[in-house]
Amino acid sequence: MSKITFLGAGSTVFAKNVLGDCMFTDSLQDFELALYDIDLERLKDSERMLLNLKMTSGSNCNVKAYTDRKEALRGAKYVINAIQVGGYDPCTITDFEIPKKYGLRQTIADTVGIGGIFRNLRTIPVMLDFANDIQEVCPDAWFLNYTNPMAVLTNVMNTYGGVKTVGLCHSVQGCVSGLFRELGLDSEGVQWKIAGINHMAWLLEVQKEGKDLYPEIKRLAKEKQQQKHDNMVRYELMERFGYYVTESSEHNAEYHPYFIKTRYPELIDRYNIPLDEYPRRCIHQIEEWKKRREELVNNKNLEHHRSHEYASYILDAMETNHPFKIGGNVMNTGLITNLPREACVEVPCLVDASGVTPTYVGDLPPQLAALNRTNINTQLLTIEAAITGKKEHIYHAAMLDPHTSAELSIDDIVSLCDELIEAHGDWLPRYKEENIFSVQR
Repeated sequence: MSKITFLGAGSTVFAKNVLGDCMFTDSLQDFELALYDIDLERLKDSERMLLNLKMTSGSNCNVKAYTDRKEALRGAKYVINAIQVGGYDPCTITDFEIPKKYGLRQTIADTVGIGGIFRNLRTIPVMLDFANDIQEVCPDAWFLNYTNPMAVLTNVMNTYGGVKTVGLCHSVQGCVSGLFRELGLDSEGVQWKIAGINHMAWLLEVQKEGKDLYPEIKRLAKEKQQQKHDNMVRYELMERFGYYVTESSEHNAEYHPYFIKTRYPELIDRYNIPLDEYPRRCIHQIEEWKKRREELVNNKNLEHHRSHEYASYILDAMETNHPFKIGGNVMNTGLITNLPREACVEVPCLVDASGVTPTYVGDLPPQLAALNRTNINTQLLTIEAAITGKKEHIYHAAMLDPHTSAELSIDDIVSLCDELIEAHGDWLPRYKEENIFSVQR
């Protein structure tokens, strides 16, 4: 029996969407759904939930939970990753509260920024452990990564893990339909092209029956900006730089140096920026799980309708050789010609029995490539820190981050990094002191 292994299976709601979709996919009926998580209680919850779903759906998929990661991976044809290292408590709290002492405020802190850097630093060693296991027990497996920070982790698995990896994010899938819904436009029959980097990819073309829809989009967006709404940062970026960005305003507010500024506190209200949004979501999800657990885990009549998640469609395309198009995160093998080749980019990809084949994009408009490079700089230096173990590259990554460098002095950035390293303790590997930046305190 072929195997689909889910790492981070204790994320029960997401496991229901992704593996529930697999249960409803004809070409995947003979697969074992192998579950692994370090939280044994949540692992058991997900196993029980999927067994209930198997009963109500009549699926032939076999569901099995593992407490040994290597055994969960052994012989897997596909590996789906949805882990979070360090969780809300303590690591997310650390990522938000210590920067606040320096006057550095964040919204989500899971991609770049000081929070994204440290989420990467504690996650990369775990990912490379996965890669070692995969090389040993399922070297031909495709690795579908859903974990943030998407660009860095996907890059590391491809470049240093030697694992066939594609990164998957919802922001491309929902970009056009969400934009059109907000503006009261009909997205039926609309053709579009998106490319860039994860969470900062760009709607390069949007048309219907050969007509460019951007003029109407921009007109309606400008009208909408007269009143407060949840997408004000993205609309501002579109007005100033000419193109709509895929990821939400709360994310993009902290990817750029323009919006969260101690010197201009009025910008928070002007652009309706939800500071500390991710901790709020974490607290809400923890409370919500207490209510939803009974409904999902002990429900003998549990139902499922195939979701919009890419995973089952990708696996189906690989199994049947029926092509399927995705927005995927892959290495930039000359795909976007004015971004660094060592970067991970988000581009249209074709999936079939041969795997994931990314498409050539060429040059992005120069202003968009420039914005992408500001985030790529931090991504690549974060990878350098994780791979070399040199603390100086953590400082470099933070000093090159657009939001952090716009708010803090060099000395404060170094001091902040040192304090975060100390607070993370065993969540981080030890970093070598080969640097010239340490602040004497």
